[in-house]
Amino acid sequence: MRFAQNPIISTKDIVPSQPGFVVACVLNPGVFRFEEKTWLLLRVAERPVQKEGFISFPILQQDGTLTILEFALDDPDLDLTDARMVGYKNKTYLSTISHLRLVCSDDGIHFYEPSDFPTKIFGLAPLETFGIEDCRVSQLGDTYYLTYTQVSENGVGVGLMLTKDWQHFERKGMIIPPHNKDCALFESKIDGKYFCFHRPSGIALGGNFIWIASSPDLLHWGNHQCILRTREGWWDSARVGAGAAPIKTAEGWLEIYHGADYQNRYCLGAILLDLNDPSKVLARSHYPLFEPTADYEQTGFFGNVVFTNGHLVYGDVITMYYGASDEVICGATLSIQAILAHLLAPQV
Repeated sequence: MRFAQNPIISTKDIVPSQPGFVVACVLNPGVFRFEEKTWLLLRVAERPVQKEGFISFPILQQDGTLTILEFALDDPDLDLTDARMVGYKNKTYLSTISHLRLVCSDDGIHFYEPSDFPTKIFGLAPLETFGIEDCRVSQLGDTYYLTYTQVSENGVGVGLMLTKDWQHFERKGMIIPPHNKDCALFESKIDGKYFCFHRPSGIALGGNFIWIASSPDLLHWGNHQCILRTREGWWDSARVGAGAAPIKTAEGWLEIYHGADYQNRYCLGAILLDLNDPSKVLARSHYPLFEPTADYEQTGFFGNVVFTNGHLVYGDVITMYYGASDEVICGATLSIQAILAHLLAPQV
């Protein structure tokens, strides 16, 4: 069930990180509880105020400064067929640069930036010059682990940060090299090992499939196995990717994932994995659990998108926070038992 207050955060609610910038997108928050509050780690995508007849966008330089690139819209070498990308003379850039923004709430609906925490996390050179994106937050013991997407002209990979107090952060660098994203850590060990989902992107061979890997220390990952592929002609035909940390149930590990078709329509489904061997998929959604049907999910910076990488679990209730159309943040509640019944029912 969607929150009656949706959307709960939009671009107009976020102050740009610096003068002369506008917030183009707010999307895909990591979610956690801390100090009896609900927290979101938003992805905020920005760009300069646009001049008529031109497109401009920022890039982080090696010395930490931002450079603004600008091209005339009538330049024949310019490719703007995807709102998220800028193609120019066989090079690809992002039309915005993203950072992570911390907000909190006392009721899980009304969010604000706290004055006593560092609320902005920016990319660093050289592997984050195009920004950092789509952070998942997993808690193991008293430590929060942030897996996020690092973007630069070198490629797209998975970075890791650690914090215990949300005041101090330890950056561990890139833990899974390009091209990879959608990394979610399990919140407990299995047979003494850490596990994660990740999503390599194939070029010609392979595809945008969900993989699983294990690690002795959260830094060195091995035993990579492809566990979920796209399905031709289905709602998840073009790409699939993990959401947040999987939920441990008596029946198995429950994971909500996103799937997109070749029209870039993003929906959410679920899979159930074996408790002792999470590389084994026991069941998979036949139909989407959650589709972009509301107006705010169908229209926006990049429409027809619902995308989650964060939730909270209270008994049978999943409180899921998700990005819609790359422009607003929304919330919904789901029932674990209802999802399991959907997964385990005979398919017709």
